[in-house]
Order: sequence, then structure tokens, then C-alpha cells
Amino acid sequence: MSRIDPVPGYTLRQLAAFVAVAETGTISAAAERVHLSPSALAGALTDLEKALKVQLTVRRRARGVQLTPTGEAVFARARLLLGQASELQADAAGEGGIVTGPIALGCYPSLGPTVLPSLLHSFTQRYPRVVVELHEDTQNRLGTLLGEGELDLAIVYALDLPPEQQTVRLSSRAPAVLLAPEHPLASVDGPLRLSDLADEPMVLLDAPPSSHHAMEVCRFAGFAPKIAYRTQNFETARSFVGRGLGWTLLVQRPEHDLTYEGLDVLVRTDLVPRPEPVDVVLAWQQGAMLSKAARTFVEFASRFVNHPS
Repeated sequence: MSRIDPVPGYTLRQLAAFVAVAETGTISAAAERVHLSPSALAGALTDLEKALKVQLTVRRRARGVQLTPTGEAVFARARLLLGQASELQADAAGEGGIVTGPIALGCYPSLGPTVLPSLLHSFTQRYPRVVVELHEDTQNRLGTLLGEGELDLAIVYALDLPPEQQTVRLSSRAPAVLLAPEHPLASVDGPLRLSDLADEPMVLLDAPPSSHHAMEVCRFAGFAPKIAYRTQNFETARSFVGRGLGWTLLVQRPEHDLTYEGLDVLVRTDLVPRPEPVDVVLAWQQGAMLSKAARTFVEFASRFVNHPS
């Protein structure tokens, strides 16, 4: 006979009360969300803390509710458990084909304008009951949020990724040098030697891993770039190039080679030495129990790469 695990001492209703408090920050707002009286919700929260034998919250009059460090950890897992419980109910009711629920999706900022619009449009058209909660941040921060369970998935570059992340490839990008049309090297016949840029002012996209990648490309070409300007904004780097303030090296390329001001930039991918292409990937934490909505997004995104609508 197989062993039967002991029944947890807490209920899904208690978890729902705790999640509502964590998301709204107050007992009254949480009670309204889950259709309980404030006293009943506070009681459910107390009963959950007793069942788990830990303090999850700090409650202060007129200052709302703050999660303890243990509460922060429990919050991420509680949301996941509630999502799985909803999936079980839908499957048992014969609604297994319906995909619903939230997805916490992170994205490296420079990838957002070119990767997200068509992908999210097609996905939400196909699965209208899924709500995608978007969070843009640096790649290091996105990795931390994945590890802490704050994000389900993240769209990032396949650069400097920790081994505990699983990925599926979305696309591949060729690194390119951007120059103003009047730059002396813009009209060079044949491939552009990266070393010829050694004495030219550079505009660095100073947002890891893009900054680290650009410096490594230059190092491999045998020089350290003369950095004139640093910016964490992809479009600012392109705009500086359009104004002739320097050159830059980027992986991401918009549909049109124009800055916000409507100025042209010249894009050179015929570089010597030629940098390796950089993959854009969808990442998630290894061993994470992804919700049905998140698993569906992974499958959809991997298919969308080859068959975009």
C-alpha cells in the first residue's frame, strides 16, 4: 500500500486570504477582494500562521500589513498552490482545454519593443483568459526575481545566465556597429574592421549583459574602446549615434534604422572579427512548478518563433 502524505493543517481559503493581504497591503482591501468580513479575514490569516507555526505578517494600525521575510517566501509558493488548485478544479469540471490565470513575465528592456508586441498580441488573442503581468528590469535583477519566485518567466539574452535557469530559444541576433551616416568609417568598402574604431568615441549601452558583451567584443578585436558616453537606454544610445556623438555596438535592431528624432543611423553587421550571434531566450527557474498558463506560454512562444502570425 502506498504511503499517504499527511493532510496539511491549513486550508486553501486561508491561503487565499493571505495572498489577498500580501497583494493589497491591508486587511480591509483584502477582505473586499475575497468577499469576507475584515474580522473573518484576519482570523483566517491568524489561523494560517498558527498552522504553519510561523509569523507571516506584521500588522500595524493605520499602516497596513507588511510581510515578514518568511511571509515573502510563503507568498510566492501560496500563489502557485492556489493556481494549481484552480487548474485542478477546471480540469475536473471538463474545462481542461481552457487556459486561465496570471503569468508574471519579465523582460530585458531593450528586447521589449521588438519581441513583446507581436508575441503578446498573438498569445492573448489565442488565450484571452490569461493575464500577463509585465516586469521590465536589468537581466541580473530578472534572474533574482525568477529565483525568488516573483517571476514565472523572463525574456532575456543568452548571456551570463546562471546554470539553474532553463531556457527555450526565441531568436538569434547578429551584433552590429551603429554609425552616423557621415562618420568616416560609414562608407568603408568591404567589411568593417572593429579595430579601426579604437580611437573613435563610443556610446556604451551600460546595462548588463549588453555592456559586458560589447566590451568583450572589443577586447576580442584587440582594443579597449574610448567610451565617451554611457546610457542605460537603448534608444538614447541610437539617438547619440544619429547626432554624431559616437558609435555603438548593439545586439537589438528595430525595424527601421531611424532615431526618435528621425535621423538615420548606419548599421554594419559585416564586422571583422565577426562576433558570434546572440540568442534571445525565454528563461525560467530550473525545478520551478510552472502554472498551466506559464507552461502554455513557453510552448506557444517556442512555436511562434518559427510560425509568427
